Amino acid sequence: MVDLGAKGAGERFDPITLEIFWSRLISIADESAAALLRTSFSTIVRESNDFGTVLMDANGDSLSENTGGIPSFAGILPITLKHFLAKFPRETWKPGDCVITNDPWLATGHLPDITMVMPVFWNGQLVGFSGSIAHSPDIGGSLWSADCRELFEEGLCIPPLKFLKEGELNKDVEEMIVCNVRLPEQVLGDLNAQVTANQVCGRRLIEFLEDSELDDLSLLSKSLLTRAETAMRNAIEEVPDGIYHSSLDADGFDEDETHIECAVTVEGSNIEIDYKGTSKQINRGLNTVMNYTHAYSAYPIKCALDPLTPRNEGSYRPINVVAPEGSILNPTRPAPCNARQLTGHMLAGVIYAALAQAVPSKVIADSGSAPSMRAIFSGLNPKGNRFTQILFASGGMGARPTKDGISTIAFPTNAGAGSIEAFESVAPLIVWQKEFRADSGGAGTYRGGLGQVCEIESRALEPLQLSLLSDRWRHPATGILGGLEGAKSHISFSDGTVPHQKSRTVIEPGIRLKMIYAGGGGYGDPTQRERGRVCEDVKNGYVTAAAARSLYGEGG
Repeated sequence: MVDLGAKGAGERFDPITLEIFWSRLISIADESAAALLRTSFSTIVRESNDFGTVLMDANGDSLSENTGGIPSFAGILPITLKHFLAKFPRETWKPGDCVITNDPWLATGHLPDITMVMPVFWNGQLVGFSGSIAHSPDIGGSLWSADCRELFEEGLCIPPLKFLKEGELNKDVEEMIVCNVRLPEQVLGDLNAQVTANQVCGRRLIEFLEDSELDDLSLLSKSLLTRAETAMRNAIEEVPDGIYHSSLDADGFDEDETHIECAVTVEGSNIEIDYKGTSKQINRGLNTVMNYTHAYSAYPIKCALDPLTPRNEGSYRPINVVAPEGSILNPTRPAPCNARQLTGHMLAGVIYAALAQAVPSKVIADSGSAPSMRAIFSGLNPKGNRFTQILFASGGMGARPTKDGISTIAFPTNAGAGSIEAFESVAPLIVWQKEFRADSGGAGTYRGGLGQVCEIESRALEPLQLSLLSDRWRHPATGILGGLEGAKSHISFSDGTVPHQKSRTVIEPGIRLKMIYAGGGGYGDPTQRERGRVCEDVKNGYVTAAAARSLYGEGG
């Protein structure tokens, strides 16, 4: 077992005290998240959970993250902060400063996500940073779309700038943003909500330091990072050493299908994920910058091998991720990357397929919710006011070693579905159908999670711009260890036409958009599924009687 100096780094903190302190820091990040939710303007944040908050130490390493945030955001924010510190050295930060960026190569990989970081001072000393990332309701350019050919088409790119200087708004930055977005009130409202969240995080950290009688976070940070790293290294050591290969094909864009090659090398307490042989970058927005590639490679490893230890910077130190420069997983600027999740969300499936050769009891089948399928509507409501609204819905999660996959849930992302009532209240859209999709979960000893069917009608007076982001219409989620694949996805209009599944189009008034979401892959031989489970699936409408007889034999 690895022991990274439990007595040196953490000798000041007994296990109980350390656990209390760690829980307190997590609660600070959660309270910051609650402030963001309660003060945000857009449904993207307050209904669909597309955000994250992170508390970091003075070195820029993450200490805690909110428990319900987007996993990639927590992994990327410390990287972004270190870019901020390269431009704004630590000694130049002042109380009340707030630095902003959405540069894909510095932050989360596409322009709609905006990162904001503030310093925390205690007794005149910089002791940490509070950070937040939130998906903006608009960033100008082409909406949230996959069909652009260069980054410049995709929207406003904000380099690291001070949004606040010692608490005072930088009006030049505000004006630049306002002049480039369709929904300035919502965008600025969400930015101010992020500032509020960061301020709450900072105040609670100061209260924690007062209560704990710590001068700063240095010793506590060292201890927490060491404990997290030790837990991850111990988990990796339980995996047999070796090199495990897998590959995956995705729909890509038109004739440019995406191929992902993956080699997972386990050596002692270290693990490396190498994507050599993966498709080259393309001139469409499916490219995934290295920050995002790393985040969505490390997170599945954490989920599989060490799911219970709270995450911080230490969790990811034993994990190295490599992708060829110029590939779709490590593109060069100014490659378009607006829809990078359509590629990045696939990484969990290919990593788990590789690890299934070594630790099949710790991985799940491929997920139909990977990648997330989105529809973005934009135009004027009947009152003449501009709106942009995103339908957040998901396909089925892959089946698990001892349980069926969860239906209609976002994995490996953590975005929520949001309220349909809230969705309809802010846009001229009616949701006529939203229900489980029978027979969509891949058959297996444990069945893949179900996809769903959503039908949305435009009640606008004029045509709306529609951007579709989807995959799995040619390559379904695969099963594992004998499990079968899940059902494919599909999108169509009620007039019989089929829009491009990854491009911008229009939806006419009165036309309904039907979105059919993919199911997750199955786990294990379907003939080994318990008869009672099959009967229960038929009873609940998850599996039809005909499919039960065909897929499960006599057990159906």
